[in-house]
Amino acid sequence: MPDTVNGLPLHPLVVHAVVVLLPLAALGVAALAVRPSWRGRYGGLVVLITALATAAIPLATSSGESLERRVGDPGEHAELGDTLLWFAIPLLVTAVALFWLHRRDTRPGDSRRTPRALAVVVAVLAVVVAVANLVQVYRVGDSGAKAVWGNTPAASAGHGDDD
Repeated sequence: MPDTVNGLPLHPLVVHAVVVLLPLAALGVAALAVRPSWRGRYGGLVVLITALATAAIPLATSSGESLERRVGDPGEHAELGDTLLWFAIPLLVTAVALFWLHRRDTRPGDSRRTPRALAVVVAVLAVVVAVANLVQVYRVGDSGAKAVWGNTPAASAGHGDDD
């Protein structure tokens, strides 16, 4: 896999797919968990977004390793980035579970229904996993920003010495 596109490092480009899609997936999974009526209409879309986000994570970590060889070790950011896939996989599993339970319960001519307790457990677990993903995406992104910018706010970087 190339590590640049038009001379730009691939990592920041791929990372934006994760930074956009994974929180969107987490919010979608949480929405399906708390609004069962949305599972039929939006469940497939949420599963697709979650799958795309999950698939983008190995691309981001691989491109990050290429960038690391060029610019040096980003420290905590690399360690946290390596954990993100282990948050996204359970998110994908819960998205599929919510969608599958809905499809199973609404199948024409099938009188079997998911026990209410199981449906509640899956929904609660989905919300917990979604929140964990949001927190971990923030942690990875924050550590990446600090690896690039340090503790200097971007708006004031490079200003102040000219006065």
